[in-house]
Amino acid sequence: MTVLLAAAHAPVIPNFGNPSSFACERANRLFCSDWVSHNWSTVLWPALRQHLVLTLIAVSLGFVISTTLALIAYRRRWFERPVLIVTSILYTIPSLALFELLAPSLGLNRTTAEVALVSYTLLIMFRNTLTGLREVPDEVRDAAAGMGMGPLQSLLRVELPLALPAITAGVRIATVTVISLATVAALIDNEGLGVPILTAISNEVFKTELIVAGGMAVGLALAADGLLVLVQRWLTPWARARSA
Repeated sequence: MTVLLAAAHAPVIPNFGNPSSFACERANRLFCSDWVSHNWSTVLWPALRQHLVLTLIAVSLGFVISTTLALIAYRRRWFERPVLIVTSILYTIPSLALFELLAPSLGLNRTTAEVALVSYTLLIMFRNTLTGLREVPDEVRDAAAGMGMGPLQSLLRVELPLALPAITAGVRIATVTVISLATVAALIDNEGLGVPILTAISNEVFKTELIVAGGMAVGLALAADGLLVLVQRWLTPWARARSA
């Protein structure tokens, strides 16, 4: 009986089916490469894919909504203040609190996670888009009108292209924000890199899963930011020529 009680209180070390990684864990080493290779296709890669999907959906929807709101506020200045008030309130709500507020009505699923993630992108991209549009010089607008362009033509062919650096900067910030917050979304939606991170936190014995999943989240944020910088340079060749 004493032996059974002692065994019940001993830390539970999961057996991942790989003797070398099990031995590495038993030794409580900081990093076990065998565990990574053995669990890449079943744990890490699916979590990374899910994290990418969560991020792409949230940033895409946030971009469409915020750009629409910014274009309305650009033409109707009175519309800016109420949008800023609402989006600022959403942005300041702690992520865990927002997930808890949404869960009773939307449930514990991807929809709840996406609604919360989208809400955190609106203020950033709305402000940047509106600022970029308003920083277009009046002389440029006058020149476009003098060339016979109407308001819509001027917006699409002159003002939006010149506002692209500010718009892209907002997308970059929003993307990195969503990637970080999507790890917390695993609490209500069993998807993304937050799942292995939370699993590793709950298992204090094994550290490799936390290191690898956390590193992948950081790497994803850096890679996404770098990719968006390249996209911005590709879309604004005149900015490269001017800086050179």
